[in-house]
Amino acid sequence: MNEDKAKAEECGNLYLCSVPIGNWGDISERCIQILNFVDCIAAEHPDKSRMFLRRFSIGEKPVLPYSGREREAQGQKIIELLQDGYNVALITDAGTPAVADPGEGIVRLCAEEGIPVRAVPGACALVCALAVSGLRTGRFCFEGFLSMNRKQRKKHLESLKDETRTMIFYEAPQKLSFTLKDLFEALGDRRITLCADLTKEGEEILYTTLQEASNNPKFISSRREYVLVVEGLPNNV
Repeated sequence: MNEDKAKAEECGNLYLCSVPIGNWGDISERCIQILNFVDCIAAEHPDKSRMFLRRFSIGEKPVLPYSGREREAQGQKIIELLQDGYNVALITDAGTPAVADPGEGIVRLCAEEGIPVRAVPGACALVCALAVSGLRTGRFCFEGFLSMNRKQRKKHLESLKDETRTMIFYEAPQKLSFTLKDLFEALGDRRITLCADLTKEGEEILYTTLQEASNNPKFISSRREYVLVVEGLPNNV
């Protein structure tokens, strides 16, 4: 036990730095401080992240990729840096890293290796969407992105038909209309809150039902990023 503690003290820290989901003003002072402090930064899309870092005048430092087929090797390199005492920040394109995000793999490796992980709180789309949904917030489940495979997506949704907690989904524009129809087919008519481009200038919150949303032509060719907050099965059903 003492050896494990000593080993952890020799390692650097992995900092999970939450970044804005749309409005740049939502970045925290602590996030900027940590990004300036660390030795290097791990990111899903380094080029996009470098633009973000320049926007906030973050000092020049290595930005390491963590995505795609090379993720396992990239993750091991990051672990080795941490074990050598370097401090590393993990960021994502928007919001909180490691939540419905490839970064969860690095956190898992750190947990296995006894490397300290520190959270730097900030914006998170699922929490923002839940807060404005008008649905029950005391108990909820986050279902992330549904599968591109329609058979797997339907199986996933079928498993949720008796879920009483409020459900939260992320959805890409090109799949939105299909997902709304599949939700209505699997769950029946429920209240749903659709949150588009949260915190951005064109933010839109739509309170409706699955039946109405699944038949709304505006979602067929939507190009906006959505968070879907769906009512759980009422307890009296």
